[in-house]
Amino acid sequence: MSDSNAQFTIHFWGVRGSIPCPGAETVRYGGNTSCIEMRVNGERLIFDGGTGLRELGQHLLAEGKSIHASMFFTHSHWDHIQGFPFFVPAFLPNNQFEVYGVISPNGATIEQRLNDQMLHPNFPVPLQIMQAQLKFCDLSIGETVSIGDISVVNALLNHPGEAVGYRVEWNGLAAAYITDTEHFPERLDENVLYLAQNADVMIYDCTYTDAEYHSESSSKVGWGHSTWQEAVKLAKAANVKKLVVFHHDPLHDDDFMDDIGCKTATAFPNSIVAREGMVLDLAEIKALELAKR
Repeated sequence: MSDSNAQFTIHFWGVRGSIPCPGAETVRYGGNTSCIEMRVNGERLIFDGGTGLRELGQHLLAEGKSIHASMFFTHSHWDHIQGFPFFVPAFLPNNQFEVYGVISPNGATIEQRLNDQMLHPNFPVPLQIMQAQLKFCDLSIGETVSIGDISVVNALLNHPGEAVGYRVEWNGLAAAYITDTEHFPERLDENVLYLAQNADVMIYDCTYTDAEYHSESSSKVGWGHSTWQEAVKLAKAANVKKLVVFHHDPLHDDDFMDDIGCKTATAFPNSIVAREGMVLDLAEIKALELAKR
């Protein structure tokens, strides 16, 4: 394995929740829905298939090589799967993808759910037209997947219709991807703490502010999402090294996100608001943390 492969980086291709919101007011943070890519020791791991997945697909095609990746879905709400039918590498032979997802409460597998969104009258061509080698893998809650010396574990999140979060570990580095979860009013979520404990990076659902969440006129309680203030509480409790604000509400324009970034950084200095195109290097994050001691 070459030194260039011996790394752990996170690439952000889609950072929004609910619905894409392209336009002049979201150009700095981006308008695509959830999709991140982790490159770990030469392996490529993709988390969620929102519209950011289309952007990732175009990037992979430009590399001009056959593509092998493992894809992990947190759940199948539209903003997390709507990019899959437009993921061009899946339509091309010589590419290979292992596709992981937990079986939904109604018994549907991840294959069934990705297939269903491509059936008539919703889409012109079926999933079966994809020529890449697709291997669909059903996960159990709490199951650990090993990809070489990389481990990927999931845990159940508090979200309508169920969702899972993931923790990826390799070579003493750890990243937690925790999107689409609603905090509990009386306690910190044990599953979130489990995924995030001592993580170098925690990517967390900060769809709302506390004021929006508790609004008397348009309360978001029960909608399945959390706030940046709750993210700070969890990051501190779990000893997270770097907090990433993620799953931005489509109503939050660039200026609004700037303000959230400033407020989050005041409460938790080693934090950042996710932007499309942003790349984090976990080894660098750990080195900076060690240098502070």
